[in-house]
Amino acid sequence: MTSRHGRRTAAPTSSTRVNRRSAAALALAAVLAAAAPAARAGLFDDDEARRRIEALRQELSQQGRDNEARIARLEESIRNIGVIELVRQIEQLNAELARLRGQLEVVANDNQQIQKRQRDFYLDLDSRLKRLEGGGTAAPSAAQPEAPPGANAFGPRPPAKDDQAREMKAYDAASNLFRRNDFPGAIDAFRAFVKEYPGSALAANAGYWIGISYANMRDYRNALAAQEELLAKFPQSSKAPDALLAIAAIQAEQGDAGSARNTLEDIIARYPGTEAALKARSRLSAVRR
Repeated sequence: MTSRHGRRTAAPTSSTRVNRRSAAALALAAVLAAAAPAARAGLFDDDEARRRIEALRQELSQQGRDNEARIARLEESIRNIGVIELVRQIEQLNAELARLRGQLEVVANDNQQIQKRQRDFYLDLDSRLKRLEGGGTAAPSAAQPEAPPGANAFGPRPPAKDDQAREMKAYDAASNLFRRNDFPGAIDAFRAFVKEYPGSALAANAGYWIGISYANMRDYRNALAAQEELLAKFPQSSKAPDALLAIAAIQAEQGDAGSARNTLEDIIARYPGTEAALKARSRLSAVRR
């Protein structure tokens, strides 16, 4: 075989061609061998990623189910709390209603007692005013003032009209305080009246209402002392039976039923046929129950 430059070269033999093919095959095998680990690594990486993705998907799905269950439990708790709170509020309202009913009954009873005391007070005051208008004088007692020098030898002079007006004004002022339930003020005013007009026909009444004012304040010790003072100073006063009735009521209020019965029986014995005796009989039957 002749080359481009005129030299002769040997023609390739069949063995040479075989060697070349073998070398090419070996080179291809080496290339494939080198690429195989990378391919296997890529394949393995894809499987791991798929497993992780699937695990993550399952985890998210489970978390979603857990959240739904938790929300359902919360909603049920909220509904239960609402019902319990409603029941509690209803119970509170019922208790408040019962308390208000009890207070209403107490107020109604107190109102009846106040109205009764006011009726008694007005009746007593009216009778005293009629006596004064008729020229009546106070019952003799140790509190009757001595006649001033130059007075009528047969007894003290009747008070002048101006004095009577001042006396009634002072008594009315004390009475108004009592009607307004200003019992401390009424006590002071009635005491001032007794001090200013010790011989007044209303002095015993003032002492009586002093005791009643103390009783309304639940100061039973002073209430009892005031009525006993009335009995000591004005034993013949028409207010004496009422004072005994007040004493019996105070004794009953303090739980001394025995003393209350004795006082009521004393009224019946000392003042038979009087209104005070009738009241004493009625109250005595109540105390004996």
